Amino acid sequence: MIKKNFKKCHKITGCLERSECPVTNTLDLIGDKWTLLVVRDMLFLKKKLFNDFLKSPEGIATNILTERLKRLEEHGIIEKRPYRKDPVRYEYTLTRRGEDLRSLVMEMIRWGNTHIEGTFVPPKKFLKG
Repeated sequence: MIKKNFKKCHKITGCLERSECPVTNTLDLIGDKWTLLVVRDMLFLKKKLFNDFLKSPEGIATNILTERLKRLEEHGIIEKRPYRKDPVRYEYTLTRRGEDLRSLVMEMIRWGNTHIEGTFVPPKKFLKG
């Protein structure tokens, strides 16, 4: 579903602080542990609510989760929409830019399964996305 208020055609700007390397700049945006785990939860576990992210076994703190959701929204990777008015509560969904991270996260899963003993191996259909 194309979202009207998201600038689909525009690239993220203002990231070239250290270098022009695409790996460096991608890591600056999503390269910390918590950001990718939020994306993982949205991609594969269909989590949308703040409290759902808090229930992940990795144990993200509320202040870190708040900051990561804000950063993901600022860079057009997720969108937030109110689902309750009093008190206001939001649900978070991936934009197309966020969905484009699926193959990257899937490759991380494959790599971990290949090289790290004891990691959870998802069903084959899970990795076909």
